Amino acid sequence: MALPRRFLPSIASLRALEAVDRLGSATAAAEALSLTQSAVSRQLQALEEQLGVTIILRDGRRISLTPDAVLYAAEVRAALGQIAQASMKLTVNPAGGALNISILPTFGMRWLVPRLPDFARTHPEVTLNLSTRIKPFNFDVEPFDAAIHFGEADWPDTQSMRLRGEAMIAVCAPDLIAVRAPASAARLLDMPLMHIETRPDAWRAWFSAHGVDAPRVTGTIYDQFATITQAALHGLGVALLPEYLVRGDIAAGRLAIAWGGATSGPGAYHLIWPTTKAGHGALAKFRSWLVTQIGDEDLLPR
Repeated sequence: MALPRRFLPSIASLRALEAVDRLGSATAAAEALSLTQSAVSRQLQALEEQLGVTIILRDGRRISLTPDAVLYAAEVRAALGQIAQASMKLTVNPAGGALNISILPTFGMRWLVPRLPDFARTHPEVTLNLSTRIKPFNFDVEPFDAAIHFGEADWPDTQSMRLRGEAMIAVCAPDLIAVRAPASAARLLDMPLMHIETRPDAWRAWFSAHGVDAPRVTGTIYDQFATITQAALHGLGVALLPEYLVRGDIAAGRLAIAWGGATSGPGAYHLIWPTTKAGHGALAKFRSWLVTQIGDEDLLPR
């Protein structure tokens, strides 16, 4: 069903609204849009008349947006971003299409990016754009066609493919255990433990795998693997990290295994995409290629 014309304002008026909200004044918005201040004011006035609601508060020559207009501007900003992304994909690579993928910084750089030259060779017609996101997001708001995510593939209105699980290993600077190495897994509870924010249950699962009941594991929290790895290298404590991430540091002697070996951690890496984009041609090619990159033990598509 077609929407009434009243609810489809011009792009020019919506850009003026978004700019005033983002920059805080009509003067700044006019400069950003290469318009005069009066032209911006006219666009906002036309928007008010079309919608039949007040969106501008006037104080002399200064204008600001009503609280409801500020909320409206945020939604307009997201919609304009989607239009811009769609236009870019159409113009940059109209034949093969473009694919916008959200990746986790460490996994993306260590696992995905080294494999991408093969994708480029097999699918030169597809333009792949990568951006990093650490936490789940709403596909309706963020301009992504798919995301690589760790945890459970339980995002609303999406489909997913499991890429691989994760083996976790407890590591620390060699000096931290050089004088007195822990005599058991339980002794690690007496040491400074470091947690990664996205794996809140990782230490509890590790202790359980080693026969230790540890319902509450305290310690410092880090939001990215890059920072927690550096903290471990500098002797700030014991970190529970993915084995693929610290393999090189262990081999070089920069990190030591605090106790035990690698254990399966909770959660897994998944490629997730909106159900509405399941038939996206470039995305289908990317998914099919990813299947060739997954080891037999990790090949668990959903």
